[in-house]
Parts: sequence; structure tokens; C-alpha cells
Amino acid sequence: MVSIVWILISCLLVAIIATAVELPVSVQGDITSPLVTLDTLQAFSDAWNEHDLDKLMSFMSDDCEFHAVAGPDLLGKSWIGRESVREGFSQAFVTFPDARWIHPVHFLSPSRGVTESTFVGTRKTADGSHLKVEARMVDIFTFDEQGKIKVKNAFRKDRPPFPVSAKSE
Repeated sequence: MVSIVWILISCLLVAIIATAVELPVSVQGDITSPLVTLDTLQAFSDAWNEHDLDKLMSFMSDDCEFHAVAGPDLLGKSWIGRESVREGFSQAFVTFPDARWIHPVHFLSPSRGVTESTFVGTRKTADGSHLKVEARMVDIFTFDEQGKIKVKNAFRKDRPPFPVSAKSE
């Protein structure tokens, strides 16, 4: 009985250590030729800040999914498939024409990645006033075998937006 407990504890420790190690994504596990790197995630972040839909979609797989920070469903508003995901990305720029994702920090594991950043954007309300959103957020990515983003699942702190004065617009 004691040996079984030690085996289980050893397995648990190995699992904990393995999840703490940041490895680049590679189908073969060959870390010398990664398919997704921290530079890849930074380039994806840069494409967001450039509001470049074509560049953004070049990172996405053919069967991609985008789960937005808000929406009626458990995962927020979900956009499934390339054309739908493109529309979802476009909506972010329509809603927040000045959207920026600043101070990114990226993490990788063999088939997943995370980008933590600060979202800053201003949206116009129905009465014509402007509200600024500024909150920390994370994107959790799942990669396919070719190193493309299959799933982008976005989460943002629920910090209330604040009015933008006429001077700062």
C-alpha cells in the first residue's frame, strides 16, 4: 500500500513539474524546430494592434474558433469557422475603433498558449457619449498540428467602463 502511495505522489510531482516548464509547440516534440514560439504569439498580438484582419487570419487554422469575452453563451459569443472568426475579429474593431492590447506576456506549453495583456479601447454609446474600457485580459490558445491557432478563447476582467471627457477624446 505504501509503494502505491509513493508511486501516485511521484506521478503527481512529475505532472506538476511538467506543467511548470514552458516548452515551444512542436508536433514531433523537437524543441529545436518549434512550430509556435513566443515570437509567434507576439506577432499575433502585433496584428491585433495593427487592426490587420488578413494578418490575424493567417495565424488561424481552417477550422478555427473564437470565443469572445462577452456574450449570451457559456463561452461568450462564439464564432466558428474562418469566415465567422474573421467577422468576430472585425466586430472587435467596429466596437472599439481605437482598441489596443498593451503590455503582453506570453506563455507556451506543447499544444496551448496564453497571452496576458491590458485591453484599452473606447466605445460609443447609444446617447453619443464615449466609454473607455481598460482591463487586464488573457487569451488562451489551442494550436493544431500545423502550429495554427485552432481556438482563441478570450477572458477579460469585468472592470466597469468609465466616461471619456470631451478633452481627452
